[in-house]
Amino acid sequence: MLFNTVQYFAFLAAVLAFFYLGPKSWRRVVLLAASYFFYMCWNPVFILLVLVLTAVDYCSALWMQRVEDARRRWWLLAISLGANLGFLGYFKYYNFFAANVAQLLGKPPGAFAMSIILPIGISFHTFQSMSYLIDVYRGEQAAIRNPIDYALFIAFFPQLVAGPIVRARDFFRDLYHWRPPTALEAQQGAFQVVFGLAKKMVLADQFALLADAYFQNPGALPGALPAWSGVLAFAMQIFFDFSGYTDIAIGSAALLGFRFPVNFRRPYLAAGIADFWRRWHISLSTWLRDYLYISLGGNRGGRWRTYRNLMLTMLLGGIWHGASWNFLIWGGYHGLLLSLERMLPARRLWRPLSVVATFVLVSIGWVFFRSPALAGSLGVLGAMFNGPFGRLTWTHWHKGLVVTSLVFALVEENTGWLSRMGEKPAWVYAGATAATLMAIELFGVTEQSIPFIYFQF
Repeated sequence: MLFNTVQYFAFLAAVLAFFYLGPKSWRRVVLLAASYFFYMCWNPVFILLVLVLTAVDYCSALWMQRVEDARRRWWLLAISLGANLGFLGYFKYYNFFAANVAQLLGKPPGAFAMSIILPIGISFHTFQSMSYLIDVYRGEQAAIRNPIDYALFIAFFPQLVAGPIVRARDFFRDLYHWRPPTALEAQQGAFQVVFGLAKKMVLADQFALLADAYFQNPGALPGALPAWSGVLAFAMQIFFDFSGYTDIAIGSAALLGFRFPVNFRRPYLAAGIADFWRRWHISLSTWLRDYLYISLGGNRGGRWRTYRNLMLTMLLGGIWHGASWNFLIWGGYHGLLLSLERMLPARRLWRPLSVVATFVLVSIGWVFFRSPALAGSLGVLGAMFNGPFGRLTWTHWHKGLVVTSLVFALVEENTGWLSRMGEKPAWVYAGATAATLMAIELFGVTEQSIPFIYFQF
């Protein structure tokens, strides 16, 4: 059930009706049943995986909290994390490692391959449950005693498939101190859903047509300008696609009285790679910082250990996205950029120049993210920097979309106007919502189904 379908909005309307019109004592059960139904619409069998991991983590956390011996508590954490990583490793990484082992042994890449279907959202709910277990182990989070409450934390449908990765303390704060959204919060949530849908259908999908046309057969469009056209189109697509999904998730949760953290903060206005990661997929970047980078030692222990920790953290962040050398290289590329940024002496550059340079560097990295194989990535990079001139494939329409989006981003960066849309006078709010819906109707890509990019992770 995709967020950009009529089925999802019918489902959301039904959930809101049962949630608010039914008995208060049923609300958590209603949300859990709805969340399991939402997940099972994709593949009913894999709900068993969610149930098994939920049971393992629920019991492990309770047991961990009762045990005083530090060594036993460590082993309980290791076993529970091992179960989560074991399932993730089998479903997501087995065939990748099997193919590489087969090649090392001189066998065909598919010699040890298995027919494995990747459960949707497994990377997200695995990281979410791992953060809970680690927090309980550290004494920063009390173990949840009610199994329905913990199951809802793992399966809550707005963030189940592609985040944001919600920390236990934030989710249970809203659950245990639940209050209905105010009129302003409900208005803001509804607008965020509509605005996220517009990001997906009017912007992301328009650029997807360009990016797909290039990356499906780069050889058919030789030259540097076609290569840059395809890469920059994908840069636009992935931002509007993922931030649009996040807006719909955050808005849907807000309508139910849950306040999810911001996951994007205009990342293409970043004036540096570190600034980019403070703005892009914030729930993942802070997860990696808090549970990996700091655990490795962070910036303690000298410069070279800091560079090592940055590289290891970003390599894991890369492979978390997918089982391929391309994702590993993409993570290593960002780790290298972060290290170089720390290594080189700080210089004050004209901010617009820093923003453009950061955007170009990030866009180069997207080549590895989008290309299906390493050879294809190298071919695209070669065309970008060493190919014939060629011609730009963007139309005036696509250029206009970028200019319009840039204006909106700059206004939001300096005023926060859109994030406070619920506070505006009724005529402003209604006009903005109507204009957004009209844009979806007039300019949204509807002739083909383009899935959300992060659904594959």
